Amino acid sequence: MANVTVIGAQWGDEGKGKIVDWLARRADMVVRFQGGHNAGHTLVVEGETYKLSLLPSGIVTGTPSVIGNGVVLDPWALKSEVERIRGQGVKVTPELLMVAETCPLILPIHRDLDALREDASGAGKIGTTRRGIGPAYEDKVGRRAIRLCDLAHLDDLGPMLDRVCAHHDALRAGFGEPPVDRERLLGDLREIADFVLPFARPVWRDLDKANQGGKRILFEGAQGVLLDVDHGTYPFVTSSNTVAGTIASGSGVGPGAAGFVLGITKAYTTRVGSGPFPTEQDNDVGQTLGERGREFGTVTGRRRRCGWFDAVLVRQAVAVGGIAGIALTKLDVLDGLETVKVCTGYRIDGKKFEYLPPHPADQARVEPVYEDIEGWPGSSAGARSWADLPARAIKYVRRIEELIRCPVALVSTSPERDDTILVRDPFAG
Repeated sequence: MANVTVIGAQWGDEGKGKIVDWLARRADMVVRFQGGHNAGHTLVVEGETYKLSLLPSGIVTGTPSVIGNGVVLDPWALKSEVERIRGQGVKVTPELLMVAETCPLILPIHRDLDALREDASGAGKIGTTRRGIGPAYEDKVGRRAIRLCDLAHLDDLGPMLDRVCAHHDALRAGFGEPPVDRERLLGDLREIADFVLPFARPVWRDLDKANQGGKRILFEGAQGVLLDVDHGTYPFVTSSNTVAGTIASGSGVGPGAAGFVLGITKAYTTRVGSGPFPTEQDNDVGQTLGERGREFGTVTGRRRRCGWFDAVLVRQAVAVGGIAGIALTKLDVLDGLETVKVCTGYRIDGKKFEYLPPHPADQARVEPVYEDIEGWPGSSAGARSWADLPARAIKYVRRIEELIRCPVALVSTSPERDDTILVRDPFAG
């Protein structure tokens, strides 16, 4: 049986949490391999809603869960989330939650810098969640990050504090802010160390053992391919690579461990924050999609921008993300619409494009080319087999497959875990 890697095929918020939760019941281990607590996964299980940011979605099912080294870890956010989930009856122990001891830490100074930059950016705002994700990745690449393993050696942290403070003090001075309070920062780290260190371990060894033993591993990505720092709509992207290949560097396994790559996409398109959005509907259609789909960010609470399905962008995500099958979510949101539009191509100054060009100036001039598809009067909500779907809804799914050049493996018809149609079993490879 194959491993499965789940990634977003749009701009995030595609419903990965539910799909991972649904698959996790058949997995032996669930692994987060990039991002931070800017991710937001909402699970609905038997009427109970669980909102996760750092914790892998498998934790709700009791599946052993791993936070890989490619994740930037806010230990205070982790503590808050663990306490909240425990309050809902979910068991979280060091046997069930394993955190890579080499995870870079998000510190209060990273959150400060994130907010200072965004506030000073004016029209150049990129819509950051202000949680310190980007600055933490910068410190990692700059080789001045404080990592989880450092919490066990706080008395030896002086040289690393010198490096990180020298960098941040200069930046803070530019914003008219005082230098880093080293003693306070060190005190904060001493206080949180007792909570987070029991979860720390060399997770690459656990993953190697699982692979050698033929266990099923489910890799869970955050955000989406269109937010990838290399392949997304730069600069309106996240600070990590969100494509499937990142599992290797982000968790400590070989690239061959990715297995079946499942891309998650909504039956329409949404985006949070700034950046290009060719099929956005800033009108009654967008309002309807947003209200029906309850389109508010799990992490930020921000209203998502809504528009028609963009087959051009998803086809691009399939290609660069290594996606072998699609899980189509929120099909039920389109129920009852007389006509459903799908973007099949672009025009820029009269010239045809079959992909989104990389420069923001070209992206701003994109005109979507739409294909009208007849809507369906019946309901797809709660469907668990093809026989439960309206015929025109099936026709819509099949047309999407043709346009994105990728088969649909799963269809989700409500936020509930079991309202899912299995077309192709990802674990079967």
